[in-house]
Amino acid sequence: MKFNRKYILLAVSLMAAAGTMTAQELNSAYFTQDYKFRHDLNPAFGNDQNYVSFPVLGNLNVKIQGNFGIGDVLFQNPATGKYDRTFLHPDVPTADALAGFAEGKNRLSTDIRVMLLSAGFKGLGGYNTIEVNARTNVGLYLPGDLMRFAKNMTNDLYNFDFGARAMAFGEVALGHSHNIGENLRVGAKVKVLLGLARADLSVKNLEARLTGNEWTLTSGEALAEVNMKGITFVNDTEDTYKDGSRNEHVDVGETDFDGFGLGGFGLGLDLGAEYKFAAVDGLTLSAAVTDLGFISWSNNNVLKQKKGTFTFDGFHDVAVKDEGAAPGTTIDEQSDSYADQISDFINLKNEGDQGSKTTMLAATVNIGTAYQLPMYKKLSFGLLGQHHFAGEYSWTEARLSANWTPLKWLDGGVNVAVNSFCTSAGWILNIHPAGFNLFVGMDHILGKQTKEGIPLSSNANINLGMNIAF
Repeated sequence: MKFNRKYILLAVSLMAAAGTMTAQELNSAYFTQDYKFRHDLNPAFGNDQNYVSFPVLGNLNVKIQGNFGIGDVLFQNPATGKYDRTFLHPDVPTADALAGFAEGKNRLSTDIRVMLLSAGFKGLGGYNTIEVNARTNVGLYLPGDLMRFAKNMTNDLYNFDFGARAMAFGEVALGHSHNIGENLRVGAKVKVLLGLARADLSVKNLEARLTGNEWTLTSGEALAEVNMKGITFVNDTEDTYKDGSRNEHVDVGETDFDGFGLGGFGLGLDLGAEYKFAAVDGLTLSAAVTDLGFISWSNNNVLKQKKGTFTFDGFHDVAVKDEGAAPGTTIDEQSDSYADQISDFINLKNEGDQGSKTTMLAATVNIGTAYQLPMYKKLSFGLLGQHHFAGEYSWTEARLSANWTPLKWLDGGVNVAVNSFCTSAGWILNIHPAGFNLFVGMDHILGKQTKEGIPLSSNANINLGMNIAF
């Protein structure tokens, strides 16, 4: 089976741009005492009840997260009320078109987790968890200069750094937590990781200089890595220039694909602790780091772009008639010459399989403090700080919550948060009588939407699940 390289790279970009689901657990539930999946936020947390999740339905999380969204790309048509104009439309003023984009990096960073199995039970002197998950990490970042260049195209110097990545792997996790003395509780979770596929594209220092009637593009460093069992990039040496001469470089033509298989193996670790202050009744401090680990891939297919320059200074001395025209003066010949130069400029050279490669997981640090009111113990307040370490795709969040437990089998809360992308408000409702658990919550309440119900912001979230509790 063969796939053209353009479709593979396009698929990676679309996965990143469409990233609408995230494995990041429901932060609104960090201080909800019997939320069954608190151990995914901090492995030191246990539950009052044992539970077994319904496959897939135990914890469904749909989330969009980024600092630009559909509302920054599409604009409302005053005549129809529909969002059917892009920011490039001539009727959209430049100031309005670029207002939603950051001058630096415009990012979308998401994960997908499909929970196949999860269970938690008391035993071995503490609380134990078992999980089997399928996960995908996805990210995209684009420079503000790219949007400014696309909208303006005025004489200036533009610099472009952009990238996209996606990684899919399976996860089998075993966790345990227990008390040490009366005030300290610790926990850990060990994960066996099964790598399926990884793709990473980055472009650094691509410059566009527009001066008068001349455009000059200077390529920097472009690198694409694909780790997948059974995939091979096929060199295409049959490419020719428009004038019929042989292309000087080895281009990447199509891609052979022999079927899916495990592309790598790795290990992961979650660590956490919770401390109750004896001197201050109701005050607790907790901290955790999740997804410490790596995956070692067996194959690392590398594509690189050679450095080069492309200059477009218009068409010169174009012959009115092709018949009898001097060589290189017809519009077709000059167009073909520019097409050949562009082909050279954007070429990705196949470096072949470079052998094994080890990549790190994107770790997350959670630090939380909570205070339960001594005069009304059903109400508590919490502050959660979070940082996600993922290079160009990193982000930080602080969330302040009020948590209420009116009944033994009913709890929840509301919260507000400020993060690297936006300011948001969330909530959680957790129902857990004997025999059954149902929860629903949001870290970010839906904002303005199109008539079709599509959020204009790239920040929206809903989380729900059903489990057997006993």
